[in-house]
Amino acid sequence: MTDPHEGRKGASLKGTPSGAAVLDLGGLSGLSEEKAHVRFEEEGPNELPTQKKRSLLTIGLEVAREPMFLMLVAAGSLYLLMGEPADALMLLGFVFVVMAITIIQERRTERALEALRDLSSPRALVIRDGVHRRIAGREVVRGDLVILGEGDRVPADGLLRRCINLSTDESLLTGESVPVRKVASEQARELDKPGGDDLPSVFSGTLVTAGQGIAEIVATGVDSQLGKIGKALERVAPEPTLLQKETRRLVRTFAIVGLMACALVVVVYAVTRGGGADVWKQGLLAGIAMAMATLPEEFPVVLTVFLALGAWRISRSQVLTRRMPAVETLGAATVLCVDKTGTLTQNRMTLRKLAVSASTVDLANHQDGLPEELHSLLENSILASKRDPFDPMERALHEAGDRLIKDTEHLHPGWSLAHEYLLTPSLLAVSHAWLTGNGDEVVVASKGAPEAIADLCHLSAEDHQVLTRQVDSLSSQGLRVLGVAQGFASRGNLPEAHHDLSLELVGLLGFEDPLRPTVPAAVAECRAAGVRVVMITGDYPTTAQSIARQAGLSNCDMVISGAELDRMSDENLAERIKQVQVFARVVPEQKLRIVNALKANREVVAMTGDGVNDAPALKAAHIGIAMGGRGTDVARESASLVLLDDDFSSIVAAVRLGRRIFDNIKKAIAFILAVHVPIAGLSMIPVFFADWPLLLLPVHIVFLELIIDPACSLIFEAEHAEANVMRRPPRNPDERLFSMRTIGVAVMQGLSVLAVCLGVFLLARSSHSAEVARALTFATLVVAFIVIILVNRSWTRSAFAMLRVPNTALKWVVFGACIFLAVVLAVPFAQRLFYFAPLHPVDLVFSLGAGLVCVLWFELLKLVRRYQGA
Repeated sequence: MTDPHEGRKGASLKGTPSGAAVLDLGGLSGLSEEKAHVRFEEEGPNELPTQKKRSLLTIGLEVAREPMFLMLVAAGSLYLLMGEPADALMLLGFVFVVMAITIIQERRTERALEALRDLSSPRALVIRDGVHRRIAGREVVRGDLVILGEGDRVPADGLLRRCINLSTDESLLTGESVPVRKVASEQARELDKPGGDDLPSVFSGTLVTAGQGIAEIVATGVDSQLGKIGKALERVAPEPTLLQKETRRLVRTFAIVGLMACALVVVVYAVTRGGGADVWKQGLLAGIAMAMATLPEEFPVVLTVFLALGAWRISRSQVLTRRMPAVETLGAATVLCVDKTGTLTQNRMTLRKLAVSASTVDLANHQDGLPEELHSLLENSILASKRDPFDPMERALHEAGDRLIKDTEHLHPGWSLAHEYLLTPSLLAVSHAWLTGNGDEVVVASKGAPEAIADLCHLSAEDHQVLTRQVDSLSSQGLRVLGVAQGFASRGNLPEAHHDLSLELVGLLGFEDPLRPTVPAAVAECRAAGVRVVMITGDYPTTAQSIARQAGLSNCDMVISGAELDRMSDENLAERIKQVQVFARVVPEQKLRIVNALKANREVVAMTGDGVNDAPALKAAHIGIAMGGRGTDVARESASLVLLDDDFSSIVAAVRLGRRIFDNIKKAIAFILAVHVPIAGLSMIPVFFADWPLLLLPVHIVFLELIIDPACSLIFEAEHAEANVMRRPPRNPDERLFSMRTIGVAVMQGLSVLAVCLGVFLLARSSHSAEVARALTFATLVVAFIVIILVNRSWTRSAFAMLRVPNTALKWVVFGACIFLAVVLAVPFAQRLFYFAPLHPVDLVFSLGAGLVCVLWFELLKLVRRYQGA
């Protein structure tokens, strides 16, 4: 469809009602097409540059340098040499899985920048060679004259040269929910910071909510405010999570120990048995078994299962996980940084209070009706607004009118606009003169800044003081205040000058961006959990303090403004931020500084946000949480978590789940460490005794590690959170996932199982064949592993008490392990595969009983701790 302005000279912007002002577009020729083309070639398109993508080969080489994957490749290759392709493919498959995950993570930053580019490239109406042309936003160049009207997205940063009553919504850049007024300037040459009233600067990606204007473009692409955010976003690299750091450290340790143990077992086995090809072959088998016994291939399985299922569970609470390790890290969060607009509040202006004379009425208590004395105030405020407004305050007035005075005579759809007195920098008020249909009678309705309305009404000093006290009272409650006035005239006697109207004060309007109803309870639960909530907003300090008090934040009297923050050093900010929980009038670069200051204090920082301005801070924080409903694509792509319903209380559910995941991962890791001790011991100890048979071969270890271990991860993942999980402070950031206590308990459990298994083997070997002794030892080991699962479900409650706590995965694991054990012990074909021999029932009962009692000491230890705690 051809644009109505294209190819026309001197046309008005839009159809306007009778009496409304029209922007003069005449006398402007803009750039020539030739000059615009030259600048486009020299300076590039009005978009962010595409980030250079890494090749699959580069990513693959980086993954291959990890010690764990080197071990997996080595073990898989050995299995291929030994003619065991199935086991080899299983181990090598982990490499490709993690490569796929890494590629997905690399695309996250690219998608964030792509979303930013899409937002910064709307369509634009420009003047070139005196002709109005609609072009793609990416084709706008520096020096272009761009025509702006209500509903337009600003294509690039510019300076207004002409405008009438123009306002823009800059919340994407500042977080402010209320549009800012703009003025034209022929002399301005440099852009101001976003967010100020009565400035000539307009910014890429912002929305024109009222008025008309012509802007000269002065910055495009990476030089615009959006471009600066994009460059900051590109520079910020997400930190590895605590879980990733801990796992990487333990994996390296296991890898080194595994390689050394593998080499030692091969050499010792061959030396103690006299060498020879067959002996070296058996030694190589023993070495592979030893490497598998110490190889931590269960860790990626456990972590993947826990975090993937955790992401699924939290999705049922309307939280989308974009970076799975962040789910666990959120449980360790010590500070939650929240943006006011759209996060604590609903990001929509609402008419909250009406003030007439000395009385003030809260509309929260008048949902279905309004006292008669307030009808005129709401009536005139609607008459002073546009009939189909973009401005959020005017939309709020229309919504209130439809709700409160719809069925009265105070709404006038049949009246026609006779004249419009526009808002100017010197008089911050707008007045509409309406023809009532009753002859030449005209009703004038005005609204604007209270001081401007007082000026139009020519109030006495005494009345002005009364008005000022009312305004101060409403402002102290975090409300944005407008005054309303009314006058009468005849059509032929309407003055030309706005100030010459004869008006009387009607009253005051108090607007608010209301708090989300779930926020106070969520903040209270965060406080109980030891998570400090810090509010960061681009709004004014008074409004920020009011919202902070309503939300239940502490230290609301202490506020740091953006101007103060600019004067602080990083060290001073890091010290002050320990006590301050409210930051006001903050710009994007400052949000990033606040997050970095908290990180410098060794805080684990979670950051919520919904705008473009939040993207760098979201990415820099340990956990970025974007609002999915009102949030921009840029914020969502930069965050680790996305709140699909924009409900702040969902964050509390995520924190609870993160703590539960950490607790359960510790239990699963303790199990893995515990079972590796007897596996490693039974693999290595027979090597040092020439007359001992090998007790565990690779086929046995595959059974143990690839059936029981992954299944047990499902059991521990499904465990419910401990009762006090949200009544204890966050864990110390220095606390290691694999603490000495965790490792000590796991090793003691493993040594207990190893001692019992060796005892069973020695007793059986004295009167039975090596195959029988191996089978009895294996049966004891499997039963002991099941018991370790049961006792580790809770480190405070007894295993018998936990049996009454439902866990579907537990039933399947125990049942499956018992079935598999019965098959390999009783079925002749399976016996031959596992190098077993038929067992006598008495011997089997003895070995199973030994497995049941080997770690019951841990139950006694839990009993003693409960008694001491009582």
